[in-house]
Amino acid sequence: MGKRCLPSYKDYEGLLLVKSPTAVESSTALDQLCINTVRTLSMDAVQKANSGHPGTAMALAPAAYVLWTKHLRYNPKNPQWINRDRFILSAGHACILQYSMLFLTGYDLSLDDIKQFRQWGSKTPGHPEYHHTAGVEATTGPLGQGVGNAVGFAIAEARLAAQYNAGGARIIDHFTYAICSDGDLMEGVASEAASLAGHLHLGKLICLYDDNHITIEGNTSLAFDNEDVCKRFDAYGWHTQGLEDANDLDAIDAAFTAAEKDPRPSLIRMRSHIGYGSPHKQDSADAHGSPLGADEIKLTKKFYGWPEDAQFLVPDEVVAHMRKAVDRGAELESGWRSRYDAYTAEKSDLAAALKRDLEGTLPSGWADSLPTFAPSDGPLATRIASNKAIQAIAAAVPFFSGGSADLAPSTETNIKGGGDVEPGTIAARNFHFGIREHGMGAVLNGMVLHGGIKPFGATFFIFSDYMRPPIRLACLMGINPIYVWTHDSIGLGEDGPTHQSIEQLASLRAMPNMTIMRPADANETIICWRLAMEHRGGPVGLALTRQKIPVFEPSTVRDADKGGYVLVRESGSAALKIVLMGTGSEVQWCVEARDILEKQGHPTRVVSLPCWEYFEKQTQEYRDLVIPPAVKARVAIEAAAPFGWERYVGERGAVIGMTRFGASAPADVLFKQFGFTAENVVEKALGLLTAL
Repeated sequence: MGKRCLPSYKDYEGLLLVKSPTAVESSTALDQLCINTVRTLSMDAVQKANSGHPGTAMALAPAAYVLWTKHLRYNPKNPQWINRDRFILSAGHACILQYSMLFLTGYDLSLDDIKQFRQWGSKTPGHPEYHHTAGVEATTGPLGQGVGNAVGFAIAEARLAAQYNAGGARIIDHFTYAICSDGDLMEGVASEAASLAGHLHLGKLICLYDDNHITIEGNTSLAFDNEDVCKRFDAYGWHTQGLEDANDLDAIDAAFTAAEKDPRPSLIRMRSHIGYGSPHKQDSADAHGSPLGADEIKLTKKFYGWPEDAQFLVPDEVVAHMRKAVDRGAELESGWRSRYDAYTAEKSDLAAALKRDLEGTLPSGWADSLPTFAPSDGPLATRIASNKAIQAIAAAVPFFSGGSADLAPSTETNIKGGGDVEPGTIAARNFHFGIREHGMGAVLNGMVLHGGIKPFGATFFIFSDYMRPPIRLACLMGINPIYVWTHDSIGLGEDGPTHQSIEQLASLRAMPNMTIMRPADANETIICWRLAMEHRGGPVGLALTRQKIPVFEPSTVRDADKGGYVLVRESGSAALKIVLMGTGSEVQWCVEARDILEKQGHPTRVVSLPCWEYFEKQTQEYRDLVIPPAVKARVAIEAAAPFGWERYVGERGAVIGMTRFGASAPADVLFKQFGFTAENVVEKALGLLTAL
């Protein structure tokens, strides 16, 4: 038959590709009919919503068609089949393309769902959302994140394959495909992740780059004309290909096949024309982020040979052809299950371990070996206590792994004896993300979404700012990576204000589904690690000290798992007058201040609040027992922005916090200069008593 190419835009005059959408005479015509169904659904859905991005979907319909019908292995009736290929739409603005493909191939998505694109409560939101639409593997939208996620998916697949495909078994053997745009590849996170992928030789990762030359402001020549993307990815160690015709189905097919055979990660640069077929808006920014308009849609449908007034038309032939994916998917999964059943019979221990890893089931008694500390052990930095927790967890939980952004010696996060994750040792346990916090965050998300690994990523707390987009998406998806953030305050000392976190606690606490834990000593740190491992519904960030701080008696911190508790009670039978509260390294000054105030005859208690989110989940009765409403003299101390503490200190309370950036000096000097002392806590408390 030769190459199956859709006509070029210059052939528009007088052309009708399919004179009657219900009378298909050849496989070529059927291919084109399916492709144009995707295009017209995309135009119609965006027009009906009066919102969206039609042009990219129109341009990429041929590539999506080839991918879904010839390469992607999936089962629409079981979207969670373990060995399915993963598809990540990093160019999330083109989600109507993905929704159209999911609907046509038989996922739990109807034509009515397509019609409800971007509407309240619909299954077709404005960007893909994980756990919201069947077949969507990751929440994408902020450009570049999907590329990082795809790298994480590919890492997880490679690790599990190395661990469990013993004796040549193909139990874990799938690809990760991603579609990315010019905007994705301009964002730095994509470069960070792609560099890591090339280093790790992730041969099961294939990215289709939609090179359409258009962004919101106009042609990419405005800001993106002096780089050869393929050469950039060549330098990363990727296999690259260039396609000049996004409508050449055979060339697209061959490019995917070549990518699947190459042992390196692959980038396919495909030159496309945004808004393909639109007489007045093709190759313009007008086709990117807004509806084409009713008149333009009619003209474009005429170009496709489509009934100009038909809306949401899905020919029966298209449904019959595309829904073959259901039987094909069932057959693919059935073949895999036969292999899996044989594998289970022959390698029952490995099969049970794989099931445990994929389900994330913590082994019975996993926390029994977590250490405890005594005051007699001497002061200990919480990052050091965290390291001891990491060693105990790694020994008990085989699928627990992690790494840092080139800071493991400082964050104390190396798993002893865990080996280094490298191309030949992908199943080792210590990741080296390089100085790529943004990429690290996106890759962690991909690993968690794939399953089979419980990962953590570490850096200094100040550099959590570089991770913000993937942190936010982890919160939005409700997934559970763990962040180890050390050097958590001005207490890091001489590195100065550029490295001293001030506003990070408050801003991260403001993020829905984000759980921040800032333990006050080594024993609280261990409890926080236990909570982090068991947590569901969003990521956990551990904010840990560089400097040594006192260790409290283990029995006094046992209620730290409630997020807030009474660390030291008031003495005697007199009515409680003062509540001192804090987090992290500053709690020690509450304890010292309490002793001074008690000696002066003021019944005082100390409340430690290592995790506000867990404390807020407790009953109102419990919270009132910890911080009695009748006690108005309340002082909070935290070496961070005071924003948020008003909920606990009330209208009359006082907060000792940071209202300016820090400075370069030894930690003890900084704490004294900024008022983080027991004496200042006492002064604030007495001032409140006087004012009452």
